Amino acid sequence: MKYIKSNIGFIISGTLLAIIALHPGAKSFVLEGLIKTGLYNPDFVEVSAKHAAKAPSAVFRSSKGEQINVAASKGKVIFLNFWAEWCPPCLAEMPSIHNLAQHFKNEKDLVFLLANVDGDLQSSQRFFEKNKYGLAVFVPDGSIPKQLFQGSLPTTIIVNKNGEIAYFHEGIADYGSTETKVFIQTLLSK
Repeated sequence: MKYIKSNIGFIISGTLLAIIALHPGAKSFVLEGLIKTGLYNPDFVEVSAKHAAKAPSAVFRSSKGEQINVAASKGKVIFLNFWAEWCPPCLAEMPSIHNLAQHFKNEKDLVFLLANVDGDLQSSQRFFEKNKYGLAVFVPDGSIPKQLFQGSLPTTIIVNKNGEIAYFHEGIADYGSTETKVFIQTLLSK
């Protein structure tokens, strides 16, 4: 009993770490809290015209049957996020993406493509409805070029109005940040 009392802090800490490590929802909750601290602010460095790569052809299908080809969407800024329901970092950054979409909800030249790499539209749509994200869910409708997705989740790409990749990031980030909003507004005004 004396041993337990003297190590209670260690026991509690170990138990919490085990829960976080083994439960995706707990991991997502912790990561979402870390996002709010500013630890995961994206670093936006504008790609020069000389080094800008054209976005390759990649078709995505929504739960409503709508199809969007990234390469054929010139004149629009595209926010493309690859995610999965089992991915804690993906779930943790989703509220910030929802915040960004709400900020630009009246912007007709900005397209949000949230592509579930698992391909389960119904499950993804239920997840979005449950969390009140109000965004359309997409799945890849064919193969995904390596220039867009190399297997790391989450992966986010922003394509400018000229169809060029203006931002590419593998890993978690806070897309509800002021920096993100300014970056996208800059792309929209060009």
